[in-house]
Amino acid sequence: MTNAISRSLMGAAAAAMLSTAATAQVESMDPIKLTLHDWSGQLINTQIMGSILEEAGYNIQYVQADYIAQFAGLKTGDLSLAMEIWATTGQEALDEAVASGNVVNAGETGLNAIEEWWYPLYMKELCPGLPDWTALQNCAEAFSTAETAPKGRYVGGPVTWGGFDEERIEALNLDFEVVHAGTDAALFAELESAYQRQAPVILWVYVPHWAPAKYDGEFVEFPPYSAECYNDPSVGINPNAAYDCGKPRGPIWKAAWAGFEDKWPGAFSAVQAYTINNDEMSAMVAAVDLDGESIDDVVNAWMDDNEDRWTAWISQ
Repeated sequence: MTNAISRSLMGAAAAAMLSTAATAQVESMDPIKLTLHDWSGQLINTQIMGSILEEAGYNIQYVQADYIAQFAGLKTGDLSLAMEIWATTGQEALDEAVASGNVVNAGETGLNAIEEWWYPLYMKELCPGLPDWTALQNCAEAFSTAETAPKGRYVGGPVTWGGFDEERIEALNLDFEVVHAGTDAALFAELESAYQRQAPVILWVYVPHWAPAKYDGEFVEFPPYSAECYNDPSVGINPNAAYDCGKPRGPIWKAAWAGFEDKWPGAFSAVQAYTINNDEMSAMVAAVDLDGESIDDVVNAWMDDNEDRWTAWISQ
């Protein structure tokens, strides 16, 4: 028997022993329902967490859900866990849900989010003064298309992502029209098409993601975000409108039904322990979106490469 075969058999035996021991400790075989959304990073993140909990013996179900609307299901327990609540777009919804007493913030994923207007560097020749947002007041037409001219076109994310882009345009008196991409894939296909043609484009780009590494560009620098800017029209450069500032930046959170910890305490401990970083996630998203790998293959590879990490999380 070769050493490689021996190691393989020993690893399989150890995994079987771990799985059997974990299953014996599972508090409930009722399904833990994890939400799935419409961008690759969230699907990867969620399926890694689900795979870890399955290794611990838990019964996992994946449920397609809208990003903001999912909180209704988390409040009632119809949904159990959401793995990506971005401080950039979901903080208000998360805070409201936690305040209701029916949802808990299960901690940071380790990912740090930026979601903002982004443009390729070649657009600076057509709009001098960028990345300062005030440049957009004078060169909106440089970003126009036949459908929006003379207004500039801003390609926003799917409407379910939120983000207050329409409100920001109105509050900052920008001569732009928001055109929402139908899907995450469509959003970045728009960028790829424009970039190859050196055509005008400004759009929603987020981090962690492969796009800022693949393309030369910059985020627009809007007035700094504050909670008051979003909630109090008198705060900010426009005394009559809220959202006259940029989007917040910050952690990507995990959110759970408030009954999760009591029903599945071992799983909840693993959820809290789980952490991943921007570089890891950006590389996995690139593997899916650029290299054509399946999400299942990417998740399985991460599980194989990080066994020491996730086994520690489920053995706490």
